Amino acid sequence: MSNSPYEYTGHQSGDAPLVPRDDERNWAMAAHVLSFVSAWFALGLFAPLIVLLVKGGDSAYVRRHSVESLNFQINALVWTVVFGLLIFVGIGLVLLPLYGVFYVACVVLGTVRASQGVDFRYPLTLRLVH
Repeated sequence: MSNSPYEYTGHQSGDAPLVPRDDERNWAMAAHVLSFVSAWFALGLFAPLIVLLVKGGDSAYVRRHSVESLNFQINALVWTVVFGLLIFVGIGLVLLPLYGVFYVACVVLGTVRASQGVDFRYPLTLRLVH
């Protein structure tokens, strides 16, 4: 195994693929789904940040999911502000609801993938946090 910060440290049995423990899957799911819940208060990026700070050092799997969710939430905040400003020229009336649907679909997909124990990368996301 390498010394990568993304190295998985969970259970290993023979040549079988590494499978995250149940608690790791739960924390990884929390990084995605709690961002959706807190987004209603324009605080979507705090949930994955808290998960990253609390459990990211204990599990590379949780770290990967929380960093991915945090990056997506930062992008979502920027795009929501941009599309909100574009309402004044009309195009934001179309782009903001479309982005809302995209946002919900991505967060749900990320949560499902975390619960299945597999990695997930949000589409169209600049990765500012590593």
